[in-house]
Amino acid sequence: MTGRLAALALTVLTAFPARACDTALLLSIDVSSSIDVGEYRIQVDGLADALADPEIVDALVQGQVALAVMQWSGVGAQELVMGWERMTGPAAVAGFGRRARQMERAFVNSDTAIGDAVLFGLGQFGPVADCTRAVIDISGDGTENAGGSTKAARQRAERQGVIINGIAIESIGVAVTSFYRLAVITRHGFVVTARGHLDYPRAIKAKIKREVTKVTG
Repeated sequence: MTGRLAALALTVLTAFPARACDTALLLSIDVSSSIDVGEYRIQVDGLADALADPEIVDALVQGQVALAVMQWSGVGAQELVMGWERMTGPAAVAGFGRRARQMERAFVNSDTAIGDAVLFGLGQFGPVADCTRAVIDISGDGTENAGGSTKAARQRAERQGVIINGIAIESIGVAVTSFYRLAVITRHGFVVTARGHLDYPRAIKAKIKREVTKVTG
């Protein structure tokens, strides 16, 4: 009986092999001094709401995507506030989204050191080295005003094979979007423009959907 059970288990494992992780997606939240309490809440709720979108949920599970969240602002002000979790099923996605909505703000009254945030992010992928793609999302409402060169950090990401995408939160014009295109996103990355913080929920849903469903438009 034991032998037959072992053979059956082997057959099941062979027929339904464990799915590989398609993407390790490190999501970021800007908590620099330009982000007030209400704008922080919009970002957190927008992320949580995006993770409740049925199409995104299905894509995360199908790709066995690994998610983590960092908050960033000025020099030395970066923190991995939610460590890596594999999206093994709808319950895992729902739990991650629920915890994301409850995140406390890590920093206040600090500058905008985008290059430092990228470098911090590059050091977080060790636990998910088995994933096919590594992606850092940088979202923010301003250009760099502190820390090291964002372009230099992007070059390091390119060398490491890490993709950088972004959400540029604009107030007027396209200055942030232009900076992200010029200095932040990598060769195979893209930037989504949010027309103000109130547009952030739409933007992050569109961005995550594009990343995990392979939508190219």
